[in-house]
Amino acid sequence: MRPKQLLLALVPVVAAACASVPDVAEPLKVLSDKTVTGFGWPESVGCDAQHNVLYVSQFGGDKPNPTAKDGLGYISKVAPDGKVIDKRYFEAKMNKPKGIWIAGTRLWVTDIDSLWIFDTATKQGRRVEIPGINFANDVIVSNGAAYVSDNRIDRLYRVEPADYLEASLQPRVTLVWEKRNVFPNGLWVAKDGSLLMAGFESPEKHHGVYAMAANGSISELTPDIGRLDGLAERADGTLLFTDWDSGAVIRYGPMGEVQVLGKGFKGPADLCTLGKMLYVPDLVKGEIRILELDR
Repeated sequence: MRPKQLLLALVPVVAAACASVPDVAEPLKVLSDKTVTGFGWPESVGCDAQHNVLYVSQFGGDKPNPTAKDGLGYISKVAPDGKVIDKRYFEAKMNKPKGIWIAGTRLWVTDIDSLWIFDTATKQGRRVEIPGINFANDVIVSNGAAYVSDNRIDRLYRVEPADYLEASLQPRVTLVWEKRNVFPNGLWVAKDGSLLMAGFESPEKHHGVYAMAANGSISELTPDIGRLDGLAERADGTLLFTDWDSGAVIRYGPMGEVQVLGKGFKGPADLCTLGKMLYVPDLVKGEIRILELDR
C-alpha cells in the first residue's frame, strides 16, 4: 500500500476496533480555518503563550533550499491573528531556521548544523554548533537540556545546559543515539516526561510517533502513518501531528482514533497551539493555516 493511502485505510479499521471502547477521545470541532499568506517558506510556528505572540521561522529566498547556508533565513514576530509584527525580529544571520521551542523569554531554533538560543525581550542571541549533525530539524527542552533531532541520518542530540545564552557558559553537545529507525523530525515533551518523536523519512518512507523513556528505550505509539513533521500533545492526551504524505494535520487518540483536522497542505510542517487555536505552517505554499478547535 502506498504511504499516502495508509491514513485513509486506517480510519475504518480504527473505528471498527474502537467501536466498543467507551473511553475514546471525542472528535474535535473545527470552528474556523483561516489561511494567512505572504510568508517566506515557513517551517515552524512557535507559540509563546506567556506573551500571547507567535514566532515563525522562515527560509527566505526565491527557493526553499533547506540545506543551503546562504544567510537568508529569519524569524518573524507575529500576532495571534497572523498579522506580522516584525518581519525580521532577531538580527542574527541565520541560514534555514526550522524547529522552535519557547520557554519564558528564551527561544531555541535549529539551523542546519547548529542550535540558536535567543532572548525574546532583549533579542540577544547565541549559536552553538552541533558536530556531526546533518540536518538539525526540531528542538525541545526538558530537565535543563535541549534535544535536537536529525531526520536525515536518524540521530538525536543533547545540548546542556539548554540555557547557554551567556558567553561564559560552554554547553556540552552529545549524541544520545543513532540508527534506531526513527528518523526523528518533530519533538515534544509528553505529560509523563517521555520524549515524543515524529518519524519522518527513511528507506521505508513512512513512520509514526515514538516515545523515548527516561532509560532511553523507544516504543511505538502509533502505526506507520506517513512522513510526519510537527508534533504536539494536547492536555487530553491526544496527539497532533502533520503528515507530508497525506497533506494533512491529524489528531490521534489514545485508543487509536484518527481525526483529520485539516487537509490540502503541500508542506505541513512544525505546528503549535495557543488556546483553542492551532497554527500550521505550509512550507511549500508559503502560508500559515489557523484552525480554531473546540469540542
